[in-house]
Amino acid sequence: MTARIYQPAKSAMTSGMGKAREWVLEYEPGERRRIDPLMGWTGSGDMNGQVRLRFESREAAVDYATRHGIAYSIEEPKPRRQNVRPMGYAGNYAYNRRQAWTH
Repeated sequence: MTARIYQPAKSAMTSGMGKAREWVLEYEPGERRRIDPLMGWTGSGDMNGQVRLRFESREAAVDYATRHGIAYSIEEPKPRRQNVRPMGYAGNYAYNRRQAWTH
């Protein structure tokens, strides 16, 4: 039973970094999912798949895993691009656009 510790990416639907600063500990699947033949629902007997713990820092998540004897792997977050230029909708029609009009 191994766990993975990672920092989730921000939602594509938001511009802020609200919940993207916390670290998450999730267990890797212990068994395959199966489809119920009667209802067609997907299920599994692995109860650890429902556990998702959130921590303020990476060190807190690692400390929790070592205290409870959980094998873990850490996934480092990818750095965010810094050259993103915010632009409003009106910028599509600006006379001083840097790019050619495409539509």
